[in-house]
Amino acid sequence: MEKAYKLLAEQEEISNKKAKELIDRGLVYVLDRKVKIARAEMPEDTRFRVESIDKVNIIYQDENIVAINKPALLDSYELADAIEEDETELIHRLDRDTSGVLLLARNEAFLEDAIKAFKERKVKKRYVAWVEGVFFEETTIDAPIATHKQGGKAFSEINEKRGKPAITVVRPIEIQGKKSKVEIEIMTGRTHQIRVHLSSIGHPIVGDERYGSVTRSKRVLLHAKAISLLGYAFEAKEPKDIVKYK
Repeated sequence: MEKAYKLLAEQEEISNKKAKELIDRGLVYVLDRKVKIARAEMPEDTRFRVESIDKVNIIYQDENIVAINKPALLDSYELADAIEEDETELIHRLDRDTSGVLLLARNEAFLEDAIKAFKERKVKKRYVAWVEGVFFEETTIDAPIATHKQGGKAFSEINEKRGKPAITVVRPIEIQGKKSKVEIEIMTGRTHQIRVHLSSIGHPIVGDERYGSVTRSKRVLLHAKAISLLGYAFEAKEPKDIVKYK
């Protein structure tokens, strides 16, 4: 038996540090099971599969803004390096697993205006996701959300006493077996809002084990499809795993 990251480093002929990073990013599998713990003891003949990250595509850019179609499994803060832009700053963030439209500001004045627009809820955001179960009618979820640290990571929950107001509108798009594709519009921007709200009505996002999904997936099947603010409007093409569920 040997630690997973050491076996991976040997198999891929990379450093132990790089191997740990690949496992931590959720890119390493044994058959159809994701390797979640870099230091897990595994048989020395274990064969790993390392998933690749899709290319970062620029949707639009001008003197104020760069709009990116962020691939899943890439952290938001890594985008500036990926697009080779020295003077950009993130306007907002998406979870590592979430793909879709992400915006960066090219100057301080626009960044301040954009942050203000977010705070004043003058930004419209539309998502699509695959969820557990059959979802067949439009639903508005109005439930306060509180966020705290759990195991060093953010964890959110519906909490009537400590939570901040959160509103999510969910609309059905299609049904495939016991999974449903939905469109989501959020009126507020709480941490993990979509994931928590969908879980609360019995339809966690496919692959979102943290919030109740029972289905294995390479990632949480959530895509930030469209966003508009300050006179701009952008839409990101859906990746293959969102266009159709398997």
